[in-house]
Amino acid sequence: MSQGIQVEVWGDYALFSRPELKVERVSYDVMTPSAARGLIEAIYWHPGLRWHIDRIHVLNPIAFTNIRRNEVKDKIVSSNVRSVMMGADKPLAIYTSESIQQRASMVLTDVRYVIDAHFTMTDKANPTDNPGKFIDIARRRLERGQCYHQPCFGCREFPANFRPWEGGPVPTIGETRSLGLMLYDMDYSDSRSIQPTFFRAELVNGVLEVAGKEVLR
Repeated sequence: MSQGIQVEVWGDYALFSRPELKVERVSYDVMTPSAARGLIEAIYWHPGLRWHIDRIHVLNPIAFTNIRRNEVKDKIVSSNVRSVMMGADKPLAIYTSESIQQRASMVLTDVRYVIDAHFTMTDKANPTDNPGKFIDIARRRLERGQCYHQPCFGCREFPANFRPWEGGPVPTIGETRSLGLMLYDMDYSDSRSIQPTFFRAELVNGVLEVAGKEVLR
């Protein structure tokens, strides 16, 4: 696949939050495709391309641990922002001393994956852009360890190390299990109503296949 890359990523902790559990965060068993795409976009992104995740190889055994994290319980409401833009006098700040809460999280520990991904060109590509140019830049940035911002595993507190996979068979955990309904990505086709999409995930011999899966809305 001329437009594809393989990226090895690893870190101490990961939290790929299940959306159905909103108060106490619980991670999916395996990295989600949307998290994998976000990680690769932190390494190389351009409006003229769109990354697609093909599969995720799980190299380390799936293990969880519980931690407690400080979070804020409030958020800035979009209606307040619109009102302020129209001249209203409403607060547009969150003060951690007033809204901070300590919440438990069930996170993955000692994670390591190999991500197979490819990109397609978009209508925002310039006339001088081409797949060969983009793949050369992406591979060069991978080899040099360059990124636009620190890649992470679901949360900024959990940074991800990365490097190109040198090729050859990927030594996965060899485990097979159903992962149930998993977040696939966010549908941005309507900017006024961004919707999550899901797919039925299954780990087969340590590999989560993403390409070709039916997407549920």
